[in-house]
Amino acid sequence: MNNALLLKLHRWISLVFAIPLIAIIFTGLILSVEPIIQSRGLPAGMADADRLTGLLQRYDPAAKARGLAINANGQQMRLLGVNAPVIDLATGEAATASDPVGDVLLWARRTHEHLLGHDWLVITSTIAMVVIMGLGVLMGWPRLRNSLSGWHKGAAWFTLPLLLLSPITGLFMVLGLTLQGNPPPAAATLPLADAVRAIAQSHDVAHLAMIANRGGRMMARVYEAGELRAYTFTAQGVTPLPRNWPRLLHEGNWSALIAGSLNVVVSVVLFGLLATGVMLWSRRKLRRRPQSAAKARDRTAATPA
Repeated sequence: MNNALLLKLHRWISLVFAIPLIAIIFTGLILSVEPIIQSRGLPAGMADADRLTGLLQRYDPAAKARGLAINANGQQMRLLGVNAPVIDLATGEAATASDPVGDVLLWARRTHEHLLGHDWLVITSTIAMVVIMGLGVLMGWPRLRNSLSGWHKGAAWFTLPLLLLSPITGLFMVLGLTLQGNPPPAAATLPLADAVRAIAQSHDVAHLAMIANRGGRMMARVYEAGELRAYTFTAQGVTPLPRNWPRLLHEGNWSALIAGSLNVVVSVVLFGLLATGVMLWSRRKLRRRPQSAAKARDRTAATPA
């Protein structure tokens, strides 16, 4: 297969999927900073087992909530699966103001994962991104020059492993490929308040991100030294789950500061590649138009009256 055909496929696939890819990359850039922000945890003394269980009893007296999620940056807690207000952890009252950062992150996550309800478009666009990169690799090592095209090719090649990692791990997550071993057997359904008390015995709940029922298994996610670790509740107590490496790598939760920063770089490079690719295509088309017009005039002039 010659490079001209590969280049044409590379360009046209990029153009066809440009709009959804812009949305996915832009929201991915926003989500890249989430681990950096949230891993800092709540201020010391703001949350402990007694305070959290007290809030659960107050806002969910029937114990119907299937989980809780803590926004450390906004110092707020949401109860999942029940019609309860967002709780201000600083006061213990219903939050009177929204958290702008949290709202943006929530919007970005929903858009990044579902793209206005079109999950198939997210998956298709992610596959297209891998194909675009693969076509670039098949075209071979480029001649690097100080030009828009040279920078486009150089940025792609020198960051290629990181660029490939992002969509591939995303596809692993969609397909449910966790690369985990067998998880420990889950205990019987544990009330949410009991789960909070159990996790507080071995972990600082100031760094608790969420406790929720996932697939019939009660799970907790806690930031530990910058990593978002997952735990489950077994007959032996709180037990760490095997690391879900595709998720950790994709979300940047294996090391909040390092991985989050790398994800920012990846998002910026991907956005730059898409933008410069469209610019290169546009310049090429604009150059052709004057040439086509000139040829048409020449043919008209050469035609005898």
